[in-house]
Amino acid sequence: MISLILATISNFALDVIGWGGYFGIFVLMALESANIPIPSEVIMPFSGFLASPSGKGIFDLWMVVFIGAFGNLIGSLFSYWLGYLVRHNVLHWDNGRVSGDVGRARKWLDRWGDWAIFISRLLPVVRTFISFPLGIIKTQSLWRFSYLTFLGSFIWSLFLAYLGFIFGKNWETLHIYFRKFDYLIVALIIVGIIYVCYDYWKKK
Repeated sequence: MISLILATISNFALDVIGWGGYFGIFVLMALESANIPIPSEVIMPFSGFLASPSGKGIFDLWMVVFIGAFGNLIGSLFSYWLGYLVRHNVLHWDNGRVSGDVGRARKWLDRWGDWAIFISRLLPVVRTFISFPLGIIKTQSLWRFSYLTFLGSFIWSLFLAYLGFIFGKNWETLHIYFRKFDYLIVALIIVGIIYVCYDYWKKK
């Protein structure tokens, strides 16, 4: 079941990149940072492979990295904006999971300061969801949030894309090392679906 879901998500990402090129990379990386767990561990290595000689140099490696990081920034700003709306009571999102995320984000900021934003961009799964609770807390300027988000995302995108570039046609072997994160992503998707269904029927 989980393997099928992982394969479906991965194939979707590959199809979008194959169809949309650089724009496809941008859209997928934006979605990944906007609380939609499409793994960058698939997006960027495949894009890096397409930039390699064995991938016929369809993409430029540095352009792939820049677009990936820029997509992350746009998606993160959208998620941050949603948190901003919650903070100002425009959106109402009162549940235990969000409160827990906000509490963890606050502790993360208390320990590392604003650089927690940068560090979070280098952590699988965390990077997907961190912007929303940060938008609720708002302990830093939007400019600093944007700068640190882009910097961390650039390093993460470069790391993954370069791995795909080096591994070439064998880029898919990277899945062996990232598989545990993929399973966590799928688990989060399933939990999210169950919660939405439960909350809907409870209100009904």
